[in-house]
This record gives sequence, C-alpha cells and structure tokens, in this order.
Amino acid sequence: MTTRPWIVDDDLWALIEPLLPPWPERSPGPKPVDDRRCLQGILFVLYQDIAWQLLPLELGFGSGQTCWRRLGRWQQAGVFERLHRLLLAELNAAGELDWSRACVDGSHVRAKKGGSATGPSPVDRRKTGSKHHLICDGRGTPLHVITTAANVNDVTQTLALVDGIPPVAGRVGHPRRRPGSLLGDKAYDSKAVRRELGRRRIMPVISRKGAPNIKGLGKLRYVVEQTFSLLHQFKRLAVRWERRLELHDAFVSLACSIICWRRLKKTGS
Repeated sequence: MTTRPWIVDDDLWALIEPLLPPWPERSPGPKPVDDRRCLQGILFVLYQDIAWQLLPLELGFGSGQTCWRRLGRWQQAGVFERLHRLLLAELNAAGELDWSRACVDGSHVRAKKGGSATGPSPVDRRKTGSKHHLICDGRGTPLHVITTAANVNDVTQTLALVDGIPPVAGRVGHPRRRPGSLLGDKAYDSKAVRRELGRRRIMPVISRKGAPNIKGLGKLRYVVEQTFSLLHQFKRLAVRWERRLELHDAFVSLACSIICWRRLKKTGS
C-alpha cells in the first residue's frame, strides 16, 4: 500500500469523476476547490481521523469545512453508494465474488458526540455508541452495511442486510443480489428469519440457541471478522465522530469502496 493512501490514482478517479454532480455554471462566490483534491481531503480524514478544522491546508485539499460540505453533497447525490455498486460489478465480472454464501455479523463503535442511530452500548459499560451490521460475500467483500444504535439486536437487521445487497451486474444475465446461503452465529437464530430466508431461496446456516455450534462454521465465517478489521483500519470508523448519520454512512460506503478497489487492483496485478 502506498505511504499516502489518500492519494486518488488516475484509474480510480476515472471511475469516480463521472459520478460526481456538476457545479452550477454560474455559482456565486469564488471558484470551488477541485473535486479530486476535495476527495483526497475526505480520504485524509477517513484514514487519519483528524478534526475537519485540522486538515492541513498545505496539502492543497481546501479547508476542512469545504471537504465536509462536499462529503454531505456527494452523499446526498448517492455518489458513494453508486461507486460501491460499480466496483462490486467490476469484481463480479472478474469472478472475484463468491455468491455461494454470505456472512453477517455486527461490531460496536463508540459514538463520541452522540447523534442519530446511537444508544447505550451493552459491551462498553452502556456508553453511547453505534453498531455496524455487515454482510459480505464468501471472500469477505463488503456488500452492505447498516448503522444502528449500539443496543439494537443483530437479528433485527438480518433481512435488511440481505435485502440491502444491491443488484450487482458484471456477468451474463440479470444482476445478482442473492447469495446461495447465509452464515451467522446464534445471535441471528430466529424462526421468522429462517422462514423469510427460505422464501428468498437462501439457505440459512445459523447456529441454534441452546445447541452446539455448527461444526466448521467458524472457519467459514472468519471472513466477516476480517472485513471488520479492514473497515476499522480506517481510523474514522473505529470511533464515530459524526452526529449526522448520513455523514458517518458516507464514510462507511467510501471505505467499502476502497476495500473493493484494492481487491480489484490485485486481480489486475
């Protein structure tokens, strides 16, 4: 990995630039900071977890306020969600997505400033926090992430995660959005969930409460823990600072896209 991972290379920029909403031709005020430099400022904050006002001006990213506003504007336009879907399609075309199974899990993060989708964390002495609910493919590629309050039970988000997988193009036929099976621990054990998964033609491979764990399930599910580890290497996601949920989710979607981009680059190397 480059020593300056926030630098956007030409290949990645070629994918992102067409997704960005154009500026009005006669917008008031001074000429806006270049989109590419602004994106690099956003990535700098995502990687380094510094306050927006401390963003180094000498790096040419513009002010923290400029990058913060651009992040919200792009999230509202759906830029990061579309980028994630585009990269999933590229991975699918390269045969790098494992649709035979998907894995689900949740991970707590402390929410320092509170905000929407926060609550008392049952694993952090009831301090205010959020929870990331993640579904990934059989190789650990993130497909969808939902942010909730820290005290939300994992099982309540199972179907939302499954239904939140975007239709992924890249192969012959209709876009794919359903894995063959869903792997989860006992926190996802529910008769209603099993029934609904069956209706979606997804086999539930979920350990039952009060019974021994399914043999070998942990070896198949380790990829979701690995993906959480990759997500939390982005320091801005290890602790939540944004009170506005849409800004935090923008960082989550951007991090998922960067993980997909790294994997796509490896397929071409």
